[in-house]
Amino acid sequence: METLSVTRLTSTRIPTIDGEFTLSLYENSADDKDHLALIYGDVEGEEDVLVRIHSECFTGDVLGSLRCDCGEQLNASMHRISEEGAGVLLYLRQEGRGIGLLNKLRAYDLQDEGYDTVEANRILGHGADERDYTIGAQILRDLNISSIRLLTNNPEKIESLEADGISVRNRVPLEPHLNRHNTEYLQTKVERMRHLLELGPLNDGQRDNTHGTDVQALHQRATNHFQRTGHPFVTLTYAQSLDGSIAAPDGSPMAISGTESMTFTHRLRAVHDAILVGIGTVLSDDPRLNVRHSTGPHPTPVVLDSQLRFPPDARLLSREGPSPIIATNERAPDDRKRALETAGATVIRLSCDPQGICLDPLLDALSDRGIESVMVEGGTEVITNFMQQQRVDHLILTVAPTFVGGKHALGSLDLGSSGQSEHSFPRLENVRYQWAGDDLVLEGTPVWSE
Repeated sequence: METLSVTRLTSTRIPTIDGEFTLSLYENSADDKDHLALIYGDVEGEEDVLVRIHSECFTGDVLGSLRCDCGEQLNASMHRISEEGAGVLLYLRQEGRGIGLLNKLRAYDLQDEGYDTVEANRILGHGADERDYTIGAQILRDLNISSIRLLTNNPEKIESLEADGISVRNRVPLEPHLNRHNTEYLQTKVERMRHLLELGPLNDGQRDNTHGTDVQALHQRATNHFQRTGHPFVTLTYAQSLDGSIAAPDGSPMAISGTESMTFTHRLRAVHDAILVGIGTVLSDDPRLNVRHSTGPHPTPVVLDSQLRFPPDARLLSREGPSPIIATNERAPDDRKRALETAGATVIRLSCDPQGICLDPLLDALSDRGIESVMVEGGTEVITNFMQQQRVDHLILTVAPTFVGGKHALGSLDLGSSGQSEHSFPRLENVRYQWAGDDLVLEGTPVWSE
C-alpha cells in the first residue's frame, strides 16, 4: 500500500481577534480535499506543542449551530493557542465525522425523530465515526513536531495519532456549554463514543455546566503575566442589569444574575489567588467571597478599608478559606488594627494619597505575598478607581435580562479645571461572548487611549 504523503502548497498571514496566525494549505495523496494548518508562533521543531485537530463542521463552525459543540471548540482552541503563545490548529475536511454534509443533515432529521447520533449514522449505512487522522499526523511531521499536547475530549483521536507515531504527552480538555439543543448529543458522546466530558449533574431534567475552557486559559494567562511583569494579573468582574445597575436604588445589594452565572463566578474565583472588594461591600452584604458553588481552592479575600471599619464579626473572619487581608492607610487607628489582627485578619498599611485608592502600593504588597492574580468584584468606587488608574488586565461583565433602575457600576469621571477629564475609561478588544443560563457574559482586554 502506498504511504500517504502531504505537500504544503502555500502559507499566508491571517489576522484574527486572537492574534496573527499563519494559514498553510496542504494537498495529499489520499483525497482531493484541502486540509489546513493554522499556526501561531514558532512551532517547527518544537516539542510538546499545543495542538487542536479539528474536523470540519459547516453548521457549527460557520453558522454557529447549537446542535453540537464544534464551533465553540474551534473558537476556544484558537483562543487557547494564542494564550499559549504558540500552537497549531489542524482543520481536516471530514464533515459530519467523515460521512459528509448531505448525510450529516439527514442524520439530523433522524435525531429529530428520536434516534441518537450513533443510531442515525448507522441507519444511513455509516459507522458512528469514520474520521481518519493520518493526514493530521503527516502534517505534524511536515512541521517537524513529534510530541504534542492535544486539545481534545476524544480518546480515539489520541490513540490514532500515537499509532501514527505522534507522541501525545498530555490531553487538554475542551469543556462545552450545554444547551437544550446539544445535551443529548453530548451525552451520547460520553456514553457511546468514550468522550471524556464532565457534563455536570441533572437539574430538573436539564444539565447545567459552566464553560471551563476559557477559565483555565485565563488562569494560564495570569500566570504568564506575573512571570513576565512581577505584578499581579487583575480581572475585573461584575454583574449588571440591562440599564447598568449593580445594586438597588438605595445602594443595597441585590441578586441580579442567575444561578448559572453564580457558578461561573465561583469558577473564576477558584483560579485567582485573591478576591478584592471595598469595605462598602463588606458592610452592606457581609460576603464570604469563597468558592461554594464550584470546586477549587478558595481565594484570599482582600478588603480596601481606609478607616478600618471592618466589623469584628464579619463572615470573612470565620468562613471557610484563607483569612482576609485588609488594606488601609497610615493614619488608620492602631487599636482597630490590633483588634482585627487578633481576630485573624492581616492588616497592611499603605503609603499613598489619602484622598484616593492607592492601587500600585496595594498590588506591590500583594505581589510580595506571592499573590499572582486578583479578581476584583467591586463595588462602584473600587470598580471606578481600577478603571481610572488603568489597573485592569481582563474584564468580565455579566449582563442579566432585567431592569433595576439602581446604582451603576461606574462613577463619573472627575473633570479638571480645564473641563477635561484627567482619566479615561477603556474600550475592549478581543471581545468574546458566552451564555450562562439567560445571562450574557462578555469579556475582553481593556485598552486605554493614549
